Amino acid sequence: MRYPAQENLFELYHQLYARNMPDLPALLPEVWVHWAPKTIKARGAAAMTHHRMDFLLLLPDGHRVVLEVDRIQHYSSAQTDDGWKDAKPDRKEYARTVRGDRNLKLAGYEGFRFGTVELEQADAAEELLREFFAALYREFKVTPT
Repeated sequence: MRYPAQENLFELYHQLYARNMPDLPALLPEVWVHWAPKTIKARGAAAMTHHRMDFLLLLPDGHRVVLEVDRIQHYSSAQTDDGWKDAKPDRKEYARTVRGDRNLKLAGYEGFRFGTVELEQADAAEELLREFFAALYREFKVTPT
């Protein structure tokens, strides 16, 4: 894991669903898009080799769900010597982020984004993730036994 919000998502998923884990999809961290066999078949061996997903869930019936935790790099100017403290909104960086979303959708992925602030504090993130995964699993008919 690379940062606390991403770690919280991973840890809370496993805490919330530990009892049902054998019957639920694995939450795969930091998967490169070109790894997915469907993407390679549809778009060639070099398909989107630059794109890394924060998390991938492989659901029944071939549904592929991407979860992204957006840090400031997704919508701000480049890091300076002082880190991201003085970063400014950057339209080109944001455009690159949404272009990546479009490309994932066109490659057959469902994408869901979280803002870092939503997941930084585990206590606050727990209810959000409980509701999100319950709704996601209802939508895709995932039912733990």
